[in-house]
Amino acid sequence: MAMNTTEDFANVTVLQNHAAAFTNCTDVDVLLKNFYLPFMYSIIFLVGFPGNIIAISVYTFKMRPWKSSTIIMLNLAFTDLLYLTSLPFLVHYYASGEHWIFGDFMCKFIRFGFHFNLYSSILFLTCFSIFRYFVIVHPMKFFSVQKKRWAVVACAAVWVISLVAVSPVNLLITSKQEENQSVCLDLTSSENLDTIRWYIWLLSGLLFYLPLVVVTLCYTVIIYTLARGPHTHACYKQKARRLAILLLVVFYVCFLPFHVLRGVRVELRLQPISCQMENQIHAAYIVSRPLAALNTCGNLLLYVAMGDNFQQAILSLSRCKLSNYVQHTGSNSDVNKS
Repeated sequence: MAMNTTEDFANVTVLQNHAAAFTNCTDVDVLLKNFYLPFMYSIIFLVGFPGNIIAISVYTFKMRPWKSSTIIMLNLAFTDLLYLTSLPFLVHYYASGEHWIFGDFMCKFIRFGFHFNLYSSILFLTCFSIFRYFVIVHPMKFFSVQKKRWAVVACAAVWVISLVAVSPVNLLITSKQEENQSVCLDLTSSENLDTIRWYIWLLSGLLFYLPLVVVTLCYTVIIYTLARGPHTHACYKQKARRLAILLLVVFYVCFLPFHVLRGVRVELRLQPISCQMENQIHAAYIVSRPLAALNTCGNLLLYVAMGDNFQQAILSLSRCKLSNYVQHTGSNSDVNKS
């Protein structure tokens, strides 16, 4: 009897230790999801939403006639704006302790929107980089590529490719009931891991790592060409280098950590690993998710770095708004006086 009591006590102790270890494993994840994600998504929305509306207004009304780069950047701003409209839903979801109240359709739609914006942004920036390569490195040999119709074709292709490539997300994302509340899982936390695994590697390889190599090569050659070109104006060189560095930062800081950690996260879910490692990898992956969304703000810097035309257009738009406001105020004053 005494031996059985000792064994029962030992089993209870082991179970308590396992429960404590599991609690410690989830503490960091809960803090990151309930505080870090809502805070970061709120900042990105407050900066990116009005910023992209201004960018679209400038490109639409003040940047005429359009060039190839203008067409690509306008499409990029539209896809960023579409994604930013979904962020308030995610802010509410994580701030309320992962309680999804918007239904299964909206869960799939919001997760689809993130991946669609991510890969359409990557492809738009890749197209922009290729056009920059032709303009700077081979301006005469590929002069026809600079025509606007090629930019329109490239943008249409990006929309179609992104839509087709990201559509399986709607089938793979799952929402379920946990502890009397609905949970909207992201792609790496959903079920059917075997399918998700090959889909993520295929998606990452074709729509991120391949564009990453292309963009890196394009800007390496561009910077080298500008450094060797004595006929190129120093101010133009400086702007081109600044634009190249900024775009590479977007790829390597916003996009690369997310794709690496997402792949590692999925692989480790299929392997028996320690709680501590699971905790560290999942926490790092959670941190990388808003970084991928941060490209919607980084793109705003790209619009400004492209040249003085965008900055002048913003000033012109501001002056028009101010002039209209002054005229409206003045007319109201005249009415009041009469």
